Amino acid sequence: MAITTIQLSREMKNKLASFGSKEDTYEVILNRIYSLAVKEQLREFLMSSDGCVSLEEFRKEIEEKWPR
Repeated sequence: MAITTIQLSREMKNKLASFGSKEDTYEVILNRIYSLAVKEQLREFLMSSDGCVSLEEFRKEIEEKWPR
């Protein structure tokens, strides 16, 4: 694995450090933050109501297509 260097302000470095403990490296902290961000994106995607219809609308649609 190649190692790179990124530049951060001291303020950002302190913010990142607040997500870990003394033995955590910045790699561990950033991986933890990344994992949380991915889970949050997935949650937002799964819970999104875009393209959804209410149960009532669905029942109306079904009743129109296949009346009893």
